[in-house]
Amino acid sequence: MANFFKKLFGKDKEKDQEEDIQQEELLDGEEQLSDEEIEKLLFEEEDLEVDAVEELEISEVQAEEYDEPSEQEPDEESFQELEISEIEADVVDEDEEQESDAVEEVNVSFFSKLKDGLFKTRKNITDKINDVLSNFKSVDEDLFEELEEILITSDVGVETTMRILDNLRLKVKQQSVKDPMLIKGLLKQEMVEILGNTTSAIGTHSPEVILIIGVNGVGKTTSIGKISSRLKKSGKKVLIAAADTFRAAAIDQLEVWGNRAGVDVIRHQEGSDPAAVIFDAISAAKSRKTDVLICDTAGRLHNKKNLMEELRKIFKVIDREYPEAHKEVMLVLDATTGQNAIAQAKVFKEVADITGIILTKLDGTAKGGIVIGIKSELDIPVKLIGVGEKVNDLQEFVPEDFVNALFGE
Repeated sequence: MANFFKKLFGKDKEKDQEEDIQQEELLDGEEQLSDEEIEKLLFEEEDLEVDAVEELEISEVQAEEYDEPSEQEPDEESFQELEISEIEADVVDEDEEQESDAVEEVNVSFFSKLKDGLFKTRKNITDKINDVLSNFKSVDEDLFEELEEILITSDVGVETTMRILDNLRLKVKQQSVKDPMLIKGLLKQEMVEILGNTTSAIGTHSPEVILIIGVNGVGKTTSIGKISSRLKKSGKKVLIAAADTFRAAAIDQLEVWGNRAGVDVIRHQEGSDPAAVIFDAISAAKSRKTDVLICDTAGRLHNKKNLMEELRKIFKVIDREYPEAHKEVMLVLDATTGQNAIAQAKVFKEVADITGIILTKLDGTAKGGIVIGIKSELDIPVKLIGVGEKVNDLQEFVPEDFVNALFGE
């Protein structure tokens, strides 16, 4: 670069002599120029030289930048990109997952997913109901017996089925229904009434503690991850407590989900006291001014006594250390287990004041009628339902949407 400017600006004697001759010719010409005109000409010449210098300088700088690697240190964003590239291979990049989910939300609504997910249940319930109704020419007791068999075998439950049919008979009598095809509309109405209006959604208070309970294998860890992601995206400050210390894998899985959602996980070593984990998590939630603390718990029904005692200790810690927090106790049930899910709910209801149900794996079962049975027999609202493995496949339960999807409408 120095040689370039030296060569360009260095004025040897020949150039000086040429410039002196040019000036003398301007002064001695037949038509003498005024001092202002001479000065103008000289300035124009100097401007041309400066422009040429600037263009050459820019060209040379660009050439050097192209040929030589930049020595500029990477900024903070570059370091973050490098860190992201080093995340474990089994953890899906959150940004890519969000973009994929956003595109999917545009193309396919959750109702469509629900409708598709209930395909097996719909085939097991509503398709059979449609066949029965089309084969009858009048509304009689034989028709109700056919409906009874369909509902019971679809895991709606005996008690719930009897309740539905008793109310159905009453409405048929009151409204003087003669056309069997009108029964379907009344049946839908009855199901919606049983399911009722869902109570307030989880994560709407601050501070709030959400205690997740349920047996192993029903999808507790996955549900916690999905809930954390949804709340974080909505602007909530979320913290997870890994209080299922009986299974080391549960702690590791929670940390994977925490990394995906960008949520911290409070953990102890395997075999630690779950109540101690909750205590530390509450302390962290207070100091960090967290909106929602989500607590995982163990689910060992084969040792019912120890499980119940463990849950009681956790409840005591929460009541004592975090009395100002709104509390939700969410029971996770696997829809594929049918009536066994209700049996599990009854066991947990003995020790926990369950405020809502998270029903998972609805997309893989023909036993979706269990949703109606749970609400009818236990009087516990279903708050969240899962119809897939992606983050956005766990959504709030809307009774009308569920019944419409169940009947393919």
